[in-house]
Amino acid sequence: MSAGRPILIVEDDDALRQVLADQVASSGVFQSIEAATLDEANRYLGAAEARFDSIILDINLPDGDGRDFCARVRRQGHTMPIIMLTGATGEDDVVSGLGAGANDYIAKPFRVNELLARLQAQLRLFDTSEDAVFTIGPYTFRPAAKILIGPDKKQRIRLTAKEVDILKFLYRHANRVISRQVLLDEVWGYNAGVTTHTLETHVYRLRQKIENDPSNCRILMTAPGGYRLDPTAP
Repeated sequence: MSAGRPILIVEDDDALRQVLADQVASSGVFQSIEAATLDEANRYLGAAEARFDSIILDINLPDGDGRDFCARVRRQGHTMPIIMLTGATGEDDVVSGLGAGANDYIAKPFRVNELLARLQAQLRLFDTSEDAVFTIGPYTFRPAAKILIGPDKKQRIRLTAKEVDILKFLYRHANRVISRQVLLDEVWGYNAGVTTHTLETHVYRLRQKIENDPSNCRILMTAPGGYRLDPTAP
């Protein structure tokens, strides 16, 4: 499976689903996971290792209505952005889709580039929202609360604002090597005048919090020229 933010594509039209999957993956930012039915999508979402940052969801599927599925996903506590696809363009259809919990709604036929732009816009909003929840290794990451929650739900790891920003940026570029200078610029700003030593100190402290063995990192790793985050590490 390619690296990137995982997007679940639920679409029964094989040709369209393949085009969407290819385009999502070719962006270099996302990885696509495909489902042709709601039952298949349910199995993906219910898997123990499930981690999806967004869902692209067709309304008319062979085993049910995407709006009902969307509402059920929200009742289960999933907060990731959901973008609905449909051939219906009536106002009532749009309202019912958004009322079910969708974040956006795009009518067929559509330009794939427009869908990707909307997806990225929704993720930017989500990443800074109070609802944003991500899985990093064994932890649930809540950036707004500045905490990592352990798998037993009892462990609470408090993070500093800079540690949150480091994790968020590396998560958005999961499994990619991010140079120290890029990370410095993104977290501290281009004109901050801080050195790589500052970054290395923050990364060191972050590893003490999140790695079982900081001398053998599995989540936040040093790579040639920078760092790499593996959010799927056990």
